[in-house]
Amino acid sequence: MGLSTERLGLFNPDKPMENRLTDLGPRHFWQYFPAIIQNNYGKWTHHEILEPGVLVHVSETGDKVFTVRVGGCRFMTVEHVREMCDIADKHCDGYMRFTTRNNIEFMVDSQDKMEALKKDLESRKHVTGSYKFPIGGTGAGMTNIVHTQGYIHCHTPATDASSMVKAVMDDLFEYFQGRPCPSGR
Repeated sequence: MGLSTERLGLFNPDKPMENRLTDLGPRHFWQYFPAIIQNNYGKWTHHEILEPGVLVHVSETGDKVFTVRVGGCRFMTVEHVREMCDIADKHCDGYMRFTTRNNIEFMVDSQDKMEALKKDLESRKHVTGSYKFPIGGTGAGMTNIVHTQGYIHCHTPATDASSMVKAVMDDLFEYFQGRPCPSGR
């Protein structure tokens, strides 16, 4: 597979600095925005938390985007990611985003779509009965814990941090789903 001659040009050994590209970089972020975000870019006036895990952003044009945030984890199976993509395709025109705290946000442009999305997310459970996509992580509640990728070798030899984060979040799950932490009262 050769390089594109249209986009990158041809190398000229007599003029090595001619048409030189030093960093191609990532693709422009604009193409990853849903249409409602593109149409209202820079026009958002405010946002509200409607309930734990559900936000609405309002534009000066009157458009609204509803965001449903669900808990994620640092390491995910391909099957889990594909299921998220299926949800995004079904409800969100194929768009979703990952937050810096490893949560997943699904965005829709109407309250009816948001309710259908929530119902779908709440119906998806593991065999053990726990939620695959727990809704929450906003406001004065608890969001996800970011941890190191490596192993901890102090008091817990050869135990990955993911397992400890899971244990802590299992115990604090009600705070993720909306019970306010003391500082948020």
